[in-house]
Amino acid sequence: MPQTPPHVVARVGAVLRAVAASEPDGVTTTEVGRASGLARATAHRLLVSLSDEGLVDRDHRSGRWSLGPELYLLGIASARRYDVADVARPVVERLARETGESAFFSARRGDETVCLLAEDGSFPLRSHVLHVGIRFPLGVASAGMAILAHLPSRESEEYLNRVDPEVLAGHGHDVYQVRVGIAQTRETGYAVNPGLLVQGSWGMGAVVFDRDDRPAWALSLTGVEARFGPDRRPELGAALLESAHALSKAIVASARR
Repeated sequence: MPQTPPHVVARVGAVLRAVAASEPDGVTTTEVGRASGLARATAHRLLVSLSDEGLVDRDHRSGRWSLGPELYLLGIASARRYDVADVARPVVERLARETGESAFFSARRGDETVCLLAEDGSFPLRSHVLHVGIRFPLGVASAGMAILAHLPSRESEEYLNRVDPEVLAGHGHDVYQVRVGIAQTRETGYAVNPGLLVQGSWGMGAVVFDRDDRPAWALSLTGVEARFGPDRRPELGAALLESAHALSKAIVASARR
Protein backbone atom coordinates (compact mmCIF):
# COMPACT_ATOMS: atom_id res chain seq x y z
CA MET A 1 0.00 0.00 0.00
CA PRO A 2 1.49 3.39 -0.98
CA GLN A 3 2.25 5.70 1.92
CA THR A 4 0.98 9.27 2.16
CA PRO A 5 3.95 11.70 2.13
CA PRO A 6 4.38 13.46 5.49
CA HIS A 7 4.23 16.88 3.84
CA VAL A 8 0.71 16.12 2.56
CA VAL A 9 -0.48 15.35 6.08
CA ALA A 10 1.11 18.58 7.31
CA ARG A 11 -0.67 20.53 4.58
CA VAL A 12 -4.02 18.96 5.43
CA GLY A 13 -3.47 19.85 9.08
CA ALA A 14 -2.64 23.45 8.16
CA VAL A 15 -5.77 23.72 6.00
CA LEU A 16 -8.03 22.33 8.73
CA ARG A 17 -6.55 24.70 11.30
CA ALA A 18 -7.11 27.64 8.95
CA VAL A 19 -10.76 26.67 8.51
CA ALA A 20 -11.22 26.11 12.25
CA ALA A 21 -9.80 29.54 13.04
CA SER A 22 -12.50 31.16 10.88
CA GLU A 23 -15.48 29.68 12.71
CA PRO A 24 -18.33 30.53 12.78
CA ASP A 25 -18.10 32.82 9.74
CA GLY A 26 -16.27 30.52 7.36
CA VAL A 27 -13.30 31.30 5.17
CA THR A 28 -12.55 31.70 1.46
CA THR A 29 -10.15 29.50 -0.47
CA THR A 30 -7.76 32.43 -0.87
CA GLU A 31 -7.78 33.05 2.87
CA VAL A 32 -7.09 29.38 3.58
CA GLY A 33 -4.13 29.48 1.22
CA ARG A 34 -2.76 32.60 2.86
CA ALA A 35 -3.19 31.27 6.40
CA SER A 36 -1.70 27.85 5.61
CA GLY A 37 1.14 29.14 3.43
CA LEU A 38 -0.11 27.24 0.38
CA ALA A 39 -0.79 28.28 -3.19
CA ARG A 40 -4.47 28.93 -3.79
CA ALA A 41 -4.72 26.03 -6.24
CA THR A 42 -3.17 23.65 -3.71
CA ALA A 43 -5.47 24.89 -0.95
CA HIS A 44 -8.50 24.46 -3.21
CA ARG A 45 -7.52 20.92 -4.19
CA LEU A 46 -7.11 19.91 -0.55
CA LEU A 47 -10.37 21.58 0.47
CA VAL A 48 -12.29 19.71 -2.22
CA SER A 49 -10.77 16.40 -1.09
CA LEU A 50 -11.57 17.17 2.55
CA SER A 51 -15.12 18.07 1.54
CA ASP A 52 -15.52 14.69 -0.17
CA GLU A 53 -14.67 13.10 3.20
CA GLY A 54 -17.07 15.33 5.14
CA LEU A 55 -14.23 17.04 7.01
CA VAL A 56 -15.08 20.49 5.63
CA ASP A 57 -18.25 21.92 4.19
CA ARG A 58 -18.83 24.69 1.62
CA ASP A 59 -21.63 27.21 1.50
CA HIS A 60 -22.71 27.17 -2.15
CA ARG A 61 -23.97 30.75 -2.00
CA SER A 62 -20.97 32.44 -0.39
CA GLY A 63 -18.30 29.91 -1.36
CA ARG A 64 -16.92 30.00 2.18
CA TRP A 65 -15.58 26.90 3.87
CA SER A 66 -16.46 25.68 7.38
CA LEU A 67 -15.67 22.58 9.41
CA GLY A 68 -17.64 19.53 8.30
CA PRO A 69 -19.93 17.06 10.07
CA GLU A 70 -17.36 14.26 10.10
CA LEU A 71 -15.08 16.35 12.30
CA TYR A 72 -17.94 16.72 14.77
CA LEU A 73 -18.28 12.95 14.97
CA LEU A 74 -14.54 12.48 15.33
CA GLY A 75 -14.55 15.11 18.05
CA ILE A 76 -17.20 13.26 20.00
CA ALA A 77 -15.12 10.10 19.80
CA SER A 78 -12.00 11.82 21.13
CA ALA A 79 -13.74 14.02 23.72
CA ARG A 80 -13.62 11.39 26.46
CA ARG A 81 -9.84 11.47 26.39
CA TYR A 82 -9.06 15.10 25.66
CA ASP A 83 -12.02 17.31 26.53
CA VAL A 84 -11.60 19.27 29.74
CA ALA A 85 -14.02 22.03 28.74
CA ASP A 86 -16.74 20.81 31.09
CA VAL A 87 -14.31 21.04 34.01
CA ALA A 88 -13.05 24.47 32.95
CA ARG A 89 -16.38 26.08 32.05
CA PRO A 90 -17.57 26.97 35.58
CA VAL A 91 -14.15 28.42 36.39
CA VAL A 92 -14.20 30.60 33.27
CA GLU A 93 -17.74 31.74 33.98
CA ARG A 94 -16.85 32.62 37.57
CA LEU A 95 -13.79 34.61 36.49
CA ALA A 96 -15.88 36.67 34.06
CA ARG A 97 -18.59 37.22 36.63
CA GLU A 98 -16.28 38.24 39.47
CA THR A 99 -13.93 40.48 37.46
CA GLY A 100 -16.34 41.91 34.88
CA GLU A 101 -13.77 41.14 32.15
CA SER A 102 -13.98 38.63 29.32
CA ALA A 103 -12.51 35.29 30.42
CA PHE A 104 -10.98 32.52 28.30
CA PHE A 105 -9.58 29.01 28.52
CA SER A 106 -6.88 28.02 26.02
CA ALA A 107 -4.94 24.82 25.35
CA ARG A 108 -1.41 24.30 24.17
CA ARG A 109 -1.10 22.52 20.84
CA GLY A 110 2.55 22.18 19.91
CA ASP A 111 3.99 25.66 19.39
CA GLU A 112 0.57 27.32 19.54
CA THR A 113 -2.34 27.97 21.85
CA VAL A 114 -5.94 27.53 20.76
CA CYS A 115 -8.87 29.15 22.56
CA LEU A 116 -11.42 26.55 23.75
CA LEU A 117 -13.83 28.58 25.89
CA ALA A 118 -14.89 32.23 26.08
CA GLU A 119 -17.21 34.08 28.45
CA ASP A 120 -18.06 37.79 28.18
CA GLY A 121 -17.77 39.94 31.27
CA SER A 122 -20.31 42.47 32.46
CA PHE A 123 -18.22 45.54 31.61
CA PRO A 124 -19.81 47.07 28.48
CA LEU A 125 -16.53 47.80 26.66
CA ARG A 126 -14.83 44.58 25.61
CA SER A 127 -11.77 43.43 23.75
CA HIS A 128 -12.58 41.26 20.74
CA VAL A 129 -9.07 39.90 20.16
CA LEU A 130 -9.88 36.38 21.36
CA HIS A 131 -12.61 33.99 20.31
CA VAL A 132 -13.12 30.25 20.41
CA GLY A 133 -10.90 28.54 17.84
CA ILE A 134 -8.34 31.32 17.40
CA ARG A 135 -4.71 30.26 17.50
CA PHE A 136 -1.59 32.16 18.48
CA PRO A 137 2.08 31.21 18.64
CA LEU A 138 3.43 30.56 22.13
CA GLY A 139 4.52 33.82 23.72
CA VAL A 140 1.81 35.76 21.89
CA ALA A 141 -1.22 36.80 23.96
CA SER A 142 -1.23 36.28 27.71
CA ALA A 143 -2.26 32.60 27.59
CA GLY A 144 0.65 31.68 25.33
CA MET A 145 3.04 33.75 27.42
CA ALA A 146 1.91 32.06 30.64
CA ILE A 147 2.46 28.61 29.12
CA LEU A 148 5.82 29.46 27.55
CA ALA A 149 7.16 31.01 30.76
CA HIS A 150 6.33 27.89 32.75
CA LEU A 151 8.07 25.49 30.40
CA PRO A 152 11.53 24.35 31.51
CA SER A 153 14.11 26.96 30.49
CA ARG A 154 15.69 24.61 27.96
CA GLU A 155 12.37 24.08 26.18
CA SER A 156 11.43 27.75 26.12
CA GLU A 157 14.87 28.62 24.76
CA GLU A 158 14.60 25.96 22.05
CA TYR A 159 11.26 27.44 21.04
CA LEU A 160 12.66 30.96 20.83
CA ASN A 161 15.49 29.69 18.65
CA ARG A 162 13.17 28.01 16.16
CA VAL A 163 10.18 30.37 16.01
CA ASP A 164 10.03 32.49 12.86
CA PRO A 165 10.54 36.16 13.85
CA GLU A 166 8.14 37.17 11.09
CA VAL A 167 5.41 35.08 12.70
CA LEU A 168 5.90 36.94 15.98
CA ALA A 169 6.07 40.28 14.16
CA GLY A 170 2.75 39.53 12.50
CA HIS A 171 1.24 39.52 15.99
CA GLY A 172 2.99 42.66 17.22
CA HIS A 173 5.77 40.84 19.07
CA ASP A 174 9.50 40.25 18.74
CA VAL A 175 11.86 37.82 20.46
CA TYR A 176 13.16 40.47 22.85
CA GLN A 177 9.64 41.35 24.01
CA VAL A 178 8.85 37.67 24.50
CA ARG A 179 12.00 37.19 26.60
CA VAL A 180 11.05 40.17 28.76
CA GLY A 181 7.54 38.75 29.13
CA ILE A 182 8.92 35.36 30.19
CA ALA A 183 11.07 36.96 32.91
CA GLN A 184 8.19 39.08 34.21
CA THR A 185 5.78 36.13 34.20
CA ARG A 186 8.20 33.95 36.12
CA GLU A 187 8.55 36.71 38.70
CA THR A 188 4.85 37.37 39.30
CA GLY A 189 3.37 34.01 38.31
CA TYR A 190 0.96 35.55 35.80
CA ALA A 191 1.46 36.97 32.31
CA VAL A 192 0.54 40.47 31.12
CA ASN A 193 0.05 41.48 27.49
CA PRO A 194 0.14 45.31 27.41
CA GLY A 195 -1.76 45.85 24.18
CA LEU A 196 0.81 44.22 21.89
CA LEU A 197 -1.77 42.38 19.78
CA VAL A 198 -4.21 45.27 19.47
CA GLN A 199 -3.45 48.71 20.83
CA GLY A 200 -5.55 49.48 23.87
CA SER A 201 -6.55 45.85 24.42
CA TRP A 202 -4.80 44.26 27.42
CA GLY A 203 -4.71 40.69 28.61
CA MET A 204 -3.52 38.71 31.62
CA GLY A 205 -3.06 34.95 31.90
CA ALA A 206 -2.19 32.17 34.32
CA VAL A 207 -1.06 28.65 33.50
CA VAL A 208 -3.03 25.47 34.21
CA PHE A 209 -1.03 22.27 34.76
CA ASP A 210 -1.78 18.67 33.80
CA ARG A 211 -1.25 15.63 36.00
CA ASP A 212 2.44 15.52 35.00
CA ASP A 213 2.82 19.12 36.22
CA ARG A 214 3.28 20.32 32.65
CA PRO A 215 1.85 23.68 31.47
CA ALA A 216 -0.94 22.41 29.21
CA TRP A 217 -3.62 25.11 29.38
CA ALA A 218 -4.13 28.70 30.51
CA LEU A 219 -6.85 30.96 31.86
CA SER A 220 -6.86 34.55 30.67
CA LEU A 221 -8.73 37.83 31.01
CA THR A 222 -8.92 40.56 28.38
CA GLY A 223 -10.33 44.05 28.34
CA VAL A 224 -9.66 47.69 27.62
CA GLU A 225 -6.43 49.26 28.90
CA ALA A 226 -8.15 51.46 31.48
CA ARG A 227 -9.39 48.33 33.29
CA PHE A 228 -5.87 46.87 33.60
CA GLY A 229 -4.07 49.70 35.38
CA PRO A 230 -1.21 49.11 37.85
CA ASP A 231 -3.58 49.45 40.81
CA ARG A 232 -5.84 46.61 39.56
CA ARG A 233 -3.37 44.19 37.94
CA PRO A 234 -2.33 42.52 41.23
CA GLU A 235 -6.00 41.89 42.05
CA LEU A 236 -6.67 40.36 38.62
CA GLY A 237 -3.44 38.39 38.79
CA ALA A 238 -4.37 36.93 42.16
CA ALA A 239 -7.82 35.94 40.85
CA LEU A 240 -6.23 34.24 37.83
CA LEU A 241 -3.67 32.36 39.90
CA GLU A 242 -6.27 31.17 42.39
CA SER A 243 -8.59 30.01 39.61
CA ALA A 244 -5.76 28.36 37.65
CA HIS A 245 -4.61 26.46 40.73
CA ALA A 246 -8.14 25.24 41.46
CA LEU A 247 -8.65 24.23 37.82
CA SER A 248 -5.34 22.34 37.71
CA LYS A 249 -6.45 20.29 40.70
CA ALA A 250 -9.90 19.70 39.21
CA ILE A 251 -8.50 18.52 35.87
CA VAL A 252 -6.08 16.11 37.55
CA ALA A 253 -8.90 14.76 39.72
CA SER A 254 -11.18 14.25 36.71
CA ALA A 255 -8.44 12.35 34.86
CA ARG A 256 -8.18 9.86 37.72
CA ARG A 257 -11.84 8.90 37.64
